[in-house]
Formats: sequence, C-alpha cells, structure tokens
Amino acid sequence: MADAAAPRRITRRTFLGWWLASLMTATVITGLLPILVFFWPAPPKGQKKGPINIALQTPINQLQDGDAVKFDAPRNPNSAFIMADGGGDNASGELAFGGFVVKNQGKVSVFAINCSHLGCSVALNKDARTFDCPCHGSRFHLDGTVLRGPAPVPLSHLAWKQGANPGDIQVEGIVLGF
Repeated sequence: MADAAAPRRITRRTFLGWWLASLMTATVITGLLPILVFFWPAPPKGQKKGPINIALQTPINQLQDGDAVKFDAPRNPNSAFIMADGGGDNASGELAFGGFVVKNQGKVSVFAINCSHLGCSVALNKDARTFDCPCHGSRFHLDGTVLRGPAPVPLSHLAWKQGANPGDIQVEGIVLGF
C-alpha cells in the first residue's frame, strides 16, 4: 500500500519523448505562423463597415408602383455595398457598387445591381418593368425573382433603412480605404 502513495518517477525515455514532442510542436508553430498571415490578412488601413448615406434622385415617397431608382456607391471615399442575401455570383457578404430602390405592389425593396449569373450590372427596362442583364440575357421581375435565365437565383437584397430626409437612404456598406 505504501507503493501507491509514493510519487511516480519519470524515466529518461518519457522525459526525452515529451521534450522532443514540445520541440517539434514549437518548430511547426514557428514555421506556420508566418504562412497563416496570407490566409487571414489584416484589413487594409482605413477600411470600415457601416451605413452609407445615399441621396436618391427621386424620394421614396414619390415613387409610383412599378418605378425603380438607380443609385451608385460613393467614389470619394471609395465605397461598396454589402449584399444581404443571394446566391450564384451574389453570395451574402459580397460587394456591389450600385443598386436599385424599387416600389413594387406597394412594397419598397433595395436590390444590388449585380446579376446573379456572372455579376454583370443589370439595367431597368421601364417598358417591360423588368431588370435585364445585357451580358447573357437574364431577366428579373421587379421583386428580384428570375423571369428568364441563365441566372440561377434572384437578385440580392441590400440592407437599408430610411434616412433623415425622404430622398435619403442608408445602405449597409464598407469604405474600402483606397
């Protein structure tokens, strides 16, 4: 019984095994840390996320049903909008440099300008009341859903809220810092 309470001695083989394992772990970590910087780089200096104020050409309260107003991201400072949802080329979190405010059946929506097929900028077709992609012929309803492909998914929404004035909106975006 006295043997069970006695402290266990560490053999030379156990000590050398632990010492070599620690040395190899330290070597691997020292070699990998500089490489990990390339996988997770620091954000560029001056880059910050937040709402971007946009002045619309036509205030939201003056939009008629079926109307859409195009707007662009500010260029000074260089900014972009962050897509809130989507698929295809318009994944959530991707950037868009323009958008449309649309009033359709009494509901106001804000869409990114990027086509979900390959990211070309869509244009408003006022006569047909659709968004048309000039690159590959995709068409979208005013609610953003696909009317005709090859676009696989609807247009992406942009997170927004009404600004202080009826002609202003705040769209979730990022100042790119360059």
